[in-house]
Amino acid sequence: MFQSEKVALRTERSGPLPIVNHFLKRLALQELLERFVPTFDRRCSLSHAKCLGVLLRSIIVEREPIYRQQETVSTFAADCFGLAPGEVSIIGDDKIGRALDHLFAADRGALLTEIVVSMAKEFSVTFEEVHNDSTTVSLCGQYRQARGRSIRGKFAPWITYGKSKAHRPDLKQLLLVLTTTGDGAVPVQFRCEDGNASDSKTHIETWILLRKIAGTPKFLYVADCKLCTRENMDYIDQHDGRFVTVMPRTRLEDSEFRSWIQDHEPQWELVCDRPNPRRRYAPRDRWWVFKYPIPSREGWPVIWVWSSLLALRQEQTRRERIAKAVEELGDLKQKLRNPRSRLRSASEIDRKIEQIVYAAGVPEYVRVERRMEEDHTFRQVTPGRPGPDTEYRRKTKRRHDIVWHIDEVAIAFDRRSDGMYPLLTNDKTLSPRAVLEAHKGQPKIEKRFEQMKTVHEIAPVFLKNEGRIEALFFLYFIALLVQALIERELRKAMAAQDIEEIPLYPEDRVSRRPTTEQVFRLFSLAERHVLSYDGEEVKVFHPRLTDLQREVLELLGIPERAYKPPL
Repeated sequence: MFQSEKVALRTERSGPLPIVNHFLKRLALQELLERFVPTFDRRCSLSHAKCLGVLLRSIIVEREPIYRQQETVSTFAADCFGLAPGEVSIIGDDKIGRALDHLFAADRGALLTEIVVSMAKEFSVTFEEVHNDSTTVSLCGQYRQARGRSIRGKFAPWITYGKSKAHRPDLKQLLLVLTTTGDGAVPVQFRCEDGNASDSKTHIETWILLRKIAGTPKFLYVADCKLCTRENMDYIDQHDGRFVTVMPRTRLEDSEFRSWIQDHEPQWELVCDRPNPRRRYAPRDRWWVFKYPIPSREGWPVIWVWSSLLALRQEQTRRERIAKAVEELGDLKQKLRNPRSRLRSASEIDRKIEQIVYAAGVPEYVRVERRMEEDHTFRQVTPGRPGPDTEYRRKTKRRHDIVWHIDEVAIAFDRRSDGMYPLLTNDKTLSPRAVLEAHKGQPKIEKRFEQMKTVHEIAPVFLKNEGRIEALFFLYFIALLVQALIERELRKAMAAQDIEEIPLYPEDRVSRRPTTEQVFRLFSLAERHVLSYDGEEVKVFHPRLTDLQREVLELLGIPERAYKPPL
């Protein structure tokens, strides 16, 4: 702020918040928050819905912790955060914390359903195909009270140790279950589960909620191999649902095919042939499908998929693992030859061998044999110069040794089915190509998890109350929803107007599939200046938008006046 006696110039940031507010308005989110999280206490100078709106906008744009919200909001124009000018000074972590308490106690399931149903109507999002997956969020701290206790009449999640997908078994965690649409990977369902919850136990409840949101069970439910349990698949099939899942290696159908293919040549159908997506001078990316003539034990079609790049990667991985095991076995052999070696027990050596081959993942390829060898030394019985009649005494020392060989037969057996894996579906009308196309949309949900953990920085979590943590994660779901809608609307508009690329990267480099993060970066420096004289506003200098910014706003269907609101 510039100030000289009576003249003052105040600078207020707008950033990308007008774009965010446009989408929040189309979702009618503020009205829904006011209805589901009402403020009954007259002592509250700021409604819970407004506090949640401030935190939500901060998650989308700034990613600052709760205790810095007042500092963050004060640098922006108050209306960009949905506040009046006098409300900026009273926003704080206490008010936001109490708002999270009331959000946790609210009927978040009904709130989520209304948000998603409203979004589907407003943005014409289809539910013909949905993708489900889960991830973990690691938390630092003990959280001794977070053992599934009741808070405000509702059970909070249990923050505990579990199978960490972030490879942090030393930290407690929570499990986040997310479902996105095949139409733009828009999040439509979210749940927070206990840290030790099994993925296979979450699908039935998720599918029931999705059926309620979609209004029909006919959508195609796509998930990973955790869905492939008899209980999950039977429930969906018996309630007129459809699904596509990956069949795990533990199923009998998998081993049957890998044995069958040793002497048979399937009639593969090429469904995808494109240049290598990662390297310019590398083998092409080719995908084939084959419908196995024998159905699964449930009587459903089994579609086998063969990827050329996956086959190369599996072969390379196998060679590296075998090389690692051989190298460590060589080191072990040298230790056993050392006279001072402490490895003398046969059981201890066997345990070490097993540890090496199983850690490398090659017990079926590297065959190791432990042997007992004898070293003989001879010494004269009597002193003196040896002669023809000198007697010698033999001294024998025994030591363990190991030898190994590579099982080429086992390698050849597995190489025959490298790059192949089975897909299972209960929809007999789907062609093998359609099954693969549905499955290939699954990585898009991983992108949403990546955005949640990197762009929005969901961790570390600076909260001690697990109820507030679950409510905070609900706001992260809404933030992902808004981000996905911005991407979807921009890409749809580009396709409708035959625009192949937009120069959103630095140095005017083009982007064929622009992301919300690139759009936000484009508008990050937008700000307005308010000139006042003797405390009275005289002139407002709104941001001057560039041609590229105006083009993006037009593609998003946002009028330019969104950056020139009345004060």
